[in-house]
Amino acid sequence: MLENKKVIIFDLDGTLIDSIGVWSSIDIELIKSIGDGKIDDVDIGKQRDEKLKEFNSAEDMYLEYCGFLGEKYKSNLTKQEIKTLRYQIADKYLKEIIDYKTNAENVLHYLKEKGFILVLATTTNDHTIETYIKDNKNIKSKAPLDKIFSLIYSKGAVKKLKPDPEIHYKILNELNVKKEECLIVEDSLIGVEAAQNSGIDFVVMYDKFSDGNREEINKLSKINFNNFDEMLEVIKKEMEG
Repeated sequence: MLENKKVIIFDLDGTLIDSIGVWSSIDIELIKSIGDGKIDDVDIGKQRDEKLKEFNSAEDMYLEYCGFLGEKYKSNLTKQEIKTLRYQIADKYLKEIIDYKTNAENVLHYLKEKGFILVLATTTNDHTIETYIKDNKNIKSKAPLDKIFSLIYSKGAVKKLKPDPEIHYKILNELNVKKEECLIVEDSLIGVEAAQNSGIDFVVMYDKFSDGNREEINKLSKINFNNFDEMLEVIKKEMEG
């Protein structure tokens, strides 16, 4: 898995941190706020993923997603007002609730100590990343993003988001490394498709919120981990024999 690798590229949401369910909770609260207080029987996370994929080529896909929510739930607010409200609701979650998946920080520290270059490649927006760096007590105490990662590429770094591989090509150019020298760690179908499209080797970290696409993910992935303890065990066997 790590043979001849120099750079490990991590996705963030759903891979390193438990955030997918949190964003669903945020969107549920948002929908109740902009509509009639009710919510339909729909998988919020899956609906969000589908719409973000649909709006992938838009200048601001999250703004368009908020516009979709406004139309679906018959809100009187503009899509910009809904987006602003979404991040107001999210503020508490981002600062106090979001946390690393169990022992993810141990994998990060181990890889960095062994000399790997760690890169964060995420579609998370720039403001959220700044909040994680400056204000999230869980992330700051365990493995501060700005200390662990040599490069952090968030939504604003590219024009085309995953599953387009632009973000991965940018990393290759920035670090002047070959595809064969990199490994990507992802959790979602969109992320796996981006990794495959880039031609870079990848592994999958399990996230329950990707179960709706599990069959497709398993068809594409050769190496799957259930948790970071499992991943660390495999890494240590490779590194230490």
